[in-house]
Amino acid sequence: MPRKKSNTPPFYTKIKLSTYVIGFLVLIMLYFTYRYRHGINYYFSIIEKTLKGEKITDDKVTKYDIRNIEVMDNYYLKTFGVDVSHYQGEIDWTKMHTIYQLYPIKFAFIRSTMGGSALDETFEENWKGAKENNILRGAYHFYRPDENSTLQAQNFIRKVKIEDGDLPPVLDIETMPRTQSVDKMIEGLKNWCKIVEEHYDIKPIIYTSDKYYEDFLQAHFEGYIIWIANYNFWVERMKGHWDFWQFTEKATIDGVKSNKVDVNIYNGTVDDLEALTL
Repeated sequence: MPRKKSNTPPFYTKIKLSTYVIGFLVLIMLYFTYRYRHGINYYFSIIEKTLKGEKITDDKVTKYDIRNIEVMDNYYLKTFGVDVSHYQGEIDWTKMHTIYQLYPIKFAFIRSTMGGSALDETFEENWKGAKENNILRGAYHFYRPDENSTLQAQNFIRKVKIEDGDLPPVLDIETMPRTQSVDKMIEGLKNWCKIVEEHYDIKPIIYTSDKYYEDFLQAHFEGYIIWIANYNFWVERMKGHWDFWQFTEKATIDGVKSNKVDVNIYNGTVDDLEALTL
């Protein structure tokens, strides 16, 4: 005999839409709790220390701090450092030991010059402070595409006295030219690098954003050490050509009171980094 069709609706039709929504939200929460587990653990450790009455210098933990810790935990075998300029104000280099009391600061890039004549007012103090506290140091020049490249190289050379054990000079290029073509800008960048390399006898490092490098520089600077800035909250892994990765501009670090700090990963060990020095 043929089986009678049941009039009872399937069980899942009895479940309210709100139940599915709640279940979906719970799964998302579990996913993000797992993905950012190290940063979240740091956040709760700060709360615990605060409740115990311990003095905490970075008790205002943000979502950026949680993401930063997760990135650094992914690369805990690599080498961490900072880069600073007058935007950070006065820095107490005697306190610049770690990032979030977890990851040692091994290097610092310090802005020295901008364009053909401008100087960073905090360079001398920061340059001296890094060395006195045994942090590998390097100086960087902020390149202005519409200014003369030779004058910019000379400006950097006048200001920066690199010693044995210092990192190579850095050319920081972030902006597009307004009064010349991209091809002319590339010529200027190459000229800056040539003059600086001949003076210090070491090839400069190129700093720029990921997109800027891929769109304009990649075809012209083969053989250079590349330092990429990419702050995308969802990016947690380095690309193959990133020798240095500036992954945040919003880190909290002891010794810096006025502003957040850029933090970088060098894709190698401390010994590898020291091998790059003059």
